[in-house]
Amino acid sequence: MIRSTLSFATLAITAALVAAPAAAHQPRVGPHGGALVDAGGTHHAELVVDGTDKVIVHLSDLKDAGVSSKGFKADAILVIDGKPVRFTLEPAEPSHFVGTAPVKVSKGVKGAIRITGPDGATSQAKF
Repeated sequence: MIRSTLSFATLAITAALVAAPAAAHQPRVGPHGGALVDAGGTHHAELVVDGTDKVIVHLSDLKDAGVSSKGFKADAILVIDGKPVRFTLEPAEPSHFVGTAPVKVSKGVKGAIRITGPDGATSQAKF
């Protein structure tokens, strides 16, 4: 009986440890109401859309404090109606990017944002 209890406990702990990294990559609701995900090792990106063609991406550090978008570049590749749609996001102070998609973008859209820092380092936020 002790052996089966230990085996079950070991299995439960292992399952929790394996599931934790997978859950860490799932979007969560950010401070602006959008989908917030990791963007590389030092940033978070929050994708905010409202059913129009306007797309906003907020850039923050790992503690969700805004990071200046000055000197950064960003591109969006979103899957809309089963087709990839690519467009540029322009930096807007204090800490976000703004872009206009060629079509309306609904909440829950899937895709990626490529962010290039002032130092040339590139990171990606997947939604």
